[in-house]
Amino acid sequence: LMRGQLRYMREAGFELAVVSGPGPELDEIKAREDVATYSVPLRREIGLAADIRALLGLRKRMRIFKPDVVVASTPKAGLLGMFAAWVERIPVRVYLVRGLRLETTSGLRRFLLCCAERIASKCATRVAAVSPSLRRRYLKLRLTNPGKIFVAGGGSSNGVDVTRFRPADSPGRVARLRSRLGIPQDAPVIGFVGRLTADKGISDLVRAFTGEIRSRFAGAQLVLVGDFEDGDPVTAATQQIVRTDPEIRLLGFVSDAAPYYRLFDVLAFPSYREGFPNVPLEAGASMVPIVGSAVTGTVDAVVDGETGRLVAAGDRAALARAICAYLEDTQLRRRHGAAARERAVRLYRSEKVWEAWALEIYALLGRDPVGRTADSPT
Repeated sequence: LMRGQLRYMREAGFELAVVSGPGPELDEIKAREDVATYSVPLRREIGLAADIRALLGLRKRMRIFKPDVVVASTPKAGLLGMFAAWVERIPVRVYLVRGLRLETTSGLRRFLLCCAERIASKCATRVAAVSPSLRRRYLKLRLTNPGKIFVAGGGSSNGVDVTRFRPADSPGRVARLRSRLGIPQDAPVIGFVGRLTADKGISDLVRAFTGEIRSRFAGAQLVLVGDFEDGDPVTAATQQIVRTDPEIRLLGFVSDAAPYYRLFDVLAFPSYREGFPNVPLEAGASMVPIVGSAVTGTVDAVVDGETGRLVAAGDRAALARAICAYLEDTQLRRRHGAAARERAVRLYRSEKVWEAWALEIYALLGRDPVGRTADSPT
């Protein structure tokens, strides 16, 4: 989620420490970004004893590091991080909202998630939403007040590496990748990248593919780059289809998704909730048009009729029709793919997004980018 940004911030004059749950990813971040890293026992799901230990661990790290700014995100880390920073009286406390998990919940779970958002926002000095639509949704739910929440630049938390994610520069490489995956060279390919969960609309995509799409395009292939997760599982029936259908390629987690986008004729992104999704930006930078759901976050990442198509969440028939429109019209596919690439480069290349975040944090500190205070002489 922050590839490259941490190194950029360090080079922009910040001293950084990253605190997260333990795991090999934390070690990779330390080596790749050249920043200090610390682990605390953070877990995604609620667990009173573990959460108390995590809170104490966060407070300990803050006391040692004595930061001027704490930025915390995700529901659990955001709540505990903002509360710990408030207790320790950290001057600038930014709650970074990457999305609203509560949007697809109900009952007691939704109530608890709303409470967590309000507490985290209350403890923060500012709330940062990663997209304009997420800001609007946050305010509509009355989770904070309008003067407290902002969007850095045009949105997105990290932008997209437009060099790493780019159109295929060698037909031979794509042909070899197709061959390795057992995909016929002339087969239309629909791609999905991300967690294989209910919230991501995987069941809708699988049903659309095995129904109308395949009836119109015999031999079409569905490539799923990602793993199933227990926290928000898809139905057993959907899992069975994915694992057994010969024209569905389940690739699991991959360390570098960039080459796989170049296989796709169209990216399917039928998610039910987002903040500002990275996957449509990566597809767009790779010159792949996107068919997504018209939900929070995705409406910022996809321009309907220009870089892709937006359909109502859960509407399998509309999803299938939009995907088929791209598969049958090469010129439309190329035109929208080119527009998606141009928009990603112009608005969301990583360096542009990183600069916006750095300027926001300097402003919150009352300093300019070279470290002078706001009232210092020029």
